[in-house]
Amino acid sequence: MGKERHCPLAGRCGSCVYADSSYKEELIEKYNTERDLLGSFGRVYPVLPADPITGYRCKVQAVCGTERGKMVTGIYRRGTHKLIPVKRCMVEDERAFHILSTIRTLSDRFGITSYDEDYFTGDLRHVLIRLAAHSDEAMVVLVHGSRSIPHVFDLAAAIHQKHPFVKSIVTIRNNEKTSMVIPDDSSVSVIYGKGYITDRLCSLKFRISPKSFYQVNPYMAERLYKIAMNMAELEDGDVIIDAYSGTGTIALIASSLSKGRVIGIESSHQAVLDARENAKINSIENAEFIEGDCPKIMKEMAKNGERCSVLFLDPPRSGATEEFLAAAGRMEPERIIYISCNPVTLQRDLRYIRRFLPYTIDAIQPVDMFPGSEHIETVVMLSRF
Repeated sequence: MGKERHCPLAGRCGSCVYADSSYKEELIEKYNTERDLLGSFGRVYPVLPADPITGYRCKVQAVCGTERGKMVTGIYRRGTHKLIPVKRCMVEDERAFHILSTIRTLSDRFGITSYDEDYFTGDLRHVLIRLAAHSDEAMVVLVHGSRSIPHVFDLAAAIHQKHPFVKSIVTIRNNEKTSMVIPDDSSVSVIYGKGYITDRLCSLKFRISPKSFYQVNPYMAERLYKIAMNMAELEDGDVIIDAYSGTGTIALIASSLSKGRVIGIESSHQAVLDARENAKINSIENAEFIEGDCPKIMKEMAKNGERCSVLFLDPPRSGATEEFLAAAGRMEPERIIYISCNPVTLQRDLRYIRRFLPYTIDAIQPVDMFPGSEHIETVVMLSRF
């Protein structure tokens, strides 16, 4: 397999560490990383390759800046706040490239300036674009500073006229001194459309709002979830918990495959609202979503004597806590399906499980969700003995 990719910004941007490697070389290196970190727990299966390996990112975040009096969009160089202007990114959906090009042109036309984080002046700070992989829909989120974006309704109308597949345009205020694109407590103002788009995943419909967690690579997310469901061996009588459930993707897919009780636990208020709405959209009645701290809720459920058959665990990059894992053990699930985006914290958590909980590790399956980057997803199946 030759060099299928090349990015002229790879050396400056720092995000795609494998941009100038062949995909075969990338998969070998990722497998070696997984084997070195997780091989002591059992056999690490070959990395499931991605398809496609370019243009897969359906969530694009662009920083706004100024160069030679014109608006530019791009990303911060890794580990810095130095803006690297980007006109085309090899891992981003090509539709985003066209939308950003239009926004740059229109901003100059309407006198919309880029935000200056040092002096807290200017208008447009970030542009977030969310695209549905399996429907022709896109959403544009315009993040501004303390003042509103001038001519924003004219801007929105012009964006939609140029790109009719943009079904929703919203604005969000962010004048905080923070690296977060969208602060947790920020409010959304809908300029055009309904304020969300919908996509299909594993035959279900999902609503994507500006703050929703939704896999940035839906093409491989579907394959990832199918692996997880096969490992779970769901039955109609199961009690299923989806910990860190986000907008309910795993919980709702499980609900569509089992008539048992499904419980999603998530701390984000907006994500829980989206999950409940997604259940309604798909006419799913056997799933419920609880808002709150996952370890505390699991601990309380265990204290009340509740048990589950299958536990899906998909934590953030920091992994699970010992408090959560201890509570999970008290729930006595027959199977635990651990989906990890960080093999380092996964190694730590599996070490804890092997030492303190009665589970065997039956399968370790890496999945390449983010070709070009160093990141890799891993699905682990654990069975109670």
